[in-house]
Amino acid sequence: MGYKIAVVGATGLVGQEMLKILYERKIPVSEIYAFASAKSEGTYVEFGDEKIKVEKATVDGISKADFALFSIGEEISLELAPEIAKRGTIIIDNSNAFRMNPDVPLVIPEINPEDLKNHKNIIANPNCSTIQMLVALNPLHKKWRLKKIFVATYQSVSGKGKDAIDELLTATSSFLKKEDYSPKVFPYPIAFNLIPHIDSFEDENYTREEMKMVRETHKILHDPTIKVSPTCVRVPVLRGHSEVINAEFEEEFTLKEVFEVLSNAPGVKVLDDPSNRVYPMPLFCDGKDEVFVGRIRKDLFEPKALNMWVVSDNIRKGAALNAVQILEYMINNK
Repeated sequence: MGYKIAVVGATGLVGQEMLKILYERKIPVSEIYAFASAKSEGTYVEFGDEKIKVEKATVDGISKADFALFSIGEEISLELAPEIAKRGTIIIDNSNAFRMNPDVPLVIPEINPEDLKNHKNIIANPNCSTIQMLVALNPLHKKWRLKKIFVATYQSVSGKGKDAIDELLTATSSFLKKEDYSPKVFPYPIAFNLIPHIDSFEDENYTREEMKMVRETHKILHDPTIKVSPTCVRVPVLRGHSEVINAEFEEEFTLKEVFEVLSNAPGVKVLDDPSNRVYPMPLFCDGKDEVFVGRIRKDLFEPKALNMWVVSDNIRKGAALNAVQILEYMINNK
């Protein structure tokens, strides 16, 4: 049996990755549709060896599909998704539009697929930084129960889209040539720089990106008592987010136990051999499905705390792959 599947936002980085993963993982597709904004209408995107003509995203058009993978931005998701859902199409949305809606499951398939049972035709994909952090921490949480998380992210420019990648490349070239360049995507030059500011600022001077990590962790793990203290930073890396995580648990553990748990955890790959300079880096996670974990060590002063370095492809596992895994789970479990 095949399914009619729509990718909404098909010309963007995440949308193109969704099409690529749908083909790679041999999702049973009877018909594939590509939708985007009006400016992309009539262009083509690839699905395996096929060229798919891009249509303008409309309620009537997208409602032809059984499933619609959305990566078209919060405003358009809010505008289109509720009406499409009423017509019976199941939407897996990559934006922030529905993540904290109590009627919408927020799902990482390795962690809480059972939440999909209660969907009302809209399912939310978590934020990229939350996904990789929790894929790495949840196996440990199940064993020793998380108490506190201190996390600092080093987020690549691809999280901001194609224009951000172009800006980094152009800004780097201008810097090396000693030419003037005015940033348009970021508030400051990103080349050879770090910007401790992602999304808008909220109360208490935390950014929206940082608060997503707090709120989404509580919803996905069904535990609002876990203390999450985040700082999110944009770095001059093309693709792949990195995170420094200090996690404190309710119970004590040994490093041997930690390595054993993580080595057997779904979606996790341990790269940790400091003596041979083996540790995760964004340069080598590009295009990979796993969340990579390394630099695993006990906190120097807190016996129930752990330090780790976590890296993942933010466009793949942090967005497109997670959405397709949700789709796979729903198909396989009817």
